[in-house]
Amino acid sequence: MRCPFCSAIDDKVVDTRPSDNEQVIRRRRECTGCGRRFTTYERVDEVLPLVVKKDDRREAFDRAKILSGLKKACSKRPVPLEVLEKAVDRIERALEESGEKEIPSSRIGDAVMAALRDIDDVAYVRFASVYWPFRDVDELMAELKNLIESRGRR
Repeated sequence: MRCPFCSAIDDKVVDTRPSDNEQVIRRRRECTGCGRRFTTYERVDEVLPLVVKKDDRREAFDRAKILSGLKKACSKRPVPLEVLEKAVDRIERALEESGEKEIPSSRIGDAVMAALRDIDDVAYVRFASVYWPFRDVDELMAELKNLIESRGRR
């Protein structure tokens, strides 16, 4: 590991502990060149599928984009960041387990919609208003009615 202070490549691990639900290992290191300490994080290099956009472009899966969308939808709502991160973890895990090399962006959007439906009704409607191409207010109202009816069945 290259030291961020002096760029030396020799260091020793001072402390190791699991973090982030034991999905990541945190290592405290000490540079043998300058003696300064720094922290590194290790996680398994997972192979995630490429995302196929509507215009057929392919791009790498980016969990930060999903988390950003969830944060925007939940803005000013009483939803803890931890809940959003766990939702992103579930979506990411499902993609990894699918074993597919490419996945349409609509499938990710549907997974985000499903997660928001369980997290917060207002955030769900916010995201849906951007994600789904509602032609008019009547279509939006129909979706709201469906949401209210499904809440009544639970």
